[in-house]
Amino acid sequence: MRIIYTLLALACIASVPDTQAQWTPENPGSENITVLGHQPLGGRMTVTDMELEQELNRPYAYVGRASILEDGPKGMDIIDLSNPSSPKVLLRWRLEDQDLLMNRGGMDVKYFKWDNSYYVVQSFEFAQGPQSDLGAVVFDVTGLPDPNTVREIARIHIPEFPGGFHNIFIYRHSNGRPLLLTTVRTGKAHVYDLVEIVNGNIEDALIAHVPLPDVPGRDSRYTSYHDLYAAFHPDTGEDRFYGGGTGGYYIWDISDLDNPELRITLTNVSGVDWGHTFTPSPDGRYAVAEAEYQYAPLRIFDLKPALDGEATNIRRPISAWTADWRNLVHNHEVRWPYVFVSGYLDGLQIFSLEDPLNPKTVGYFDTYLGPPTHEWISVINGAFGVDVRNEDGLIAISDMTTGFWTFRMDGFEGWNGEHYGMPNISSVQDWDKEAQ
Repeated sequence: MRIIYTLLALACIASVPDTQAQWTPENPGSENITVLGHQPLGGRMTVTDMELEQELNRPYAYVGRASILEDGPKGMDIIDLSNPSSPKVLLRWRLEDQDLLMNRGGMDVKYFKWDNSYYVVQSFEFAQGPQSDLGAVVFDVTGLPDPNTVREIARIHIPEFPGGFHNIFIYRHSNGRPLLLTTVRTGKAHVYDLVEIVNGNIEDALIAHVPLPDVPGRDSRYTSYHDLYAAFHPDTGEDRFYGGGTGGYYIWDISDLDNPELRITLTNVSGVDWGHTFTPSPDGRYAVAEAEYQYAPLRIFDLKPALDGEATNIRRPISAWTADWRNLVHNHEVRWPYVFVSGYLDGLQIFSLEDPLNPKTVGYFDTYLGPPTHEWISVINGAFGVDVRNEDGLIAISDMTTGFWTFRMDGFEGWNGEHYGMPNISSVQDWDKEAQ
């Protein structure tokens, strides 16, 4: 059966047309990408990251709202995708005292399931002002689609590290517990036990830290992680943490949360002073690494020398990919061999790593055709967040200015890693499986 699935998967890859000819304003997408729906959310550069629930009977998306350049909403929108061709806003939740809040606001957003209930964590980031110590707000969303049942159950404050959580990741550890991994403005990542938070024991929720190694020539008071990911690796039985931040990229074994072990570093990489999003392939061999500055491509690394014990630091990528060399990518999701990209001015981009040495663009659609942003970094506007629903292959983009989008790609009707000869591991968590 696995052989049949693998042949079908390869056939789908082979059937994808060559899309190297990029968009024009008259033709903003490749022929194999279908726009299903679009929901404008209002406001220029007020939309941030997003998350799709994965169960088809819970067709909901969560979108962070912030004010990047000007006054705007600070909170979270909940979108109903019962009909993906007609996304509808169910709830616009906002922090109190909006007029007192500084720029930024709701940034990353993730959901989790525990004890047959569903929860959402919306991170917040304020550099100063009355909510500068707010890291995240946790909601019970079990009662959707009725917006009146959504209720706030906790707030995570970090007064010792003002600035909030720029990025978060929720991971189901092999011990069975849902963990919230967060960035903070200084040094190590925080690890919270979400069961403690659900049970009202927020003072006991911070259970561990993942260190950031010292970076030569950098004051540790001003170093931090920027993006976080975690995955279980069945070949070794390890829970691994993947973090991009000051100096590059770092991989830790967090199987024993009390004693994280540094496994691999990717530092002293030419052109990388600061790591951003850092995502492995399902088997942990390859990694897609972003460095968020203009002209930076996504770099592809082969981690095999380090996994085999032949090296501890990987310095050279084996390949790279970019949609337009003049721009940059914001985020990505790996569904091997595909990488789904939110590419700011380049919109949704999809490329294949079927041959990791030769990444190939296989689909695209530009969600933002407006002018670049001149008040900040000129090439930052447009597609910010991206997610994929594994069950049926629905693709979604949150665009900073144009709002929320849903797509289909021809030949991609869902994802299970085993169909591609890989472990069934991605950013999507299996909340109902037994502990490892």
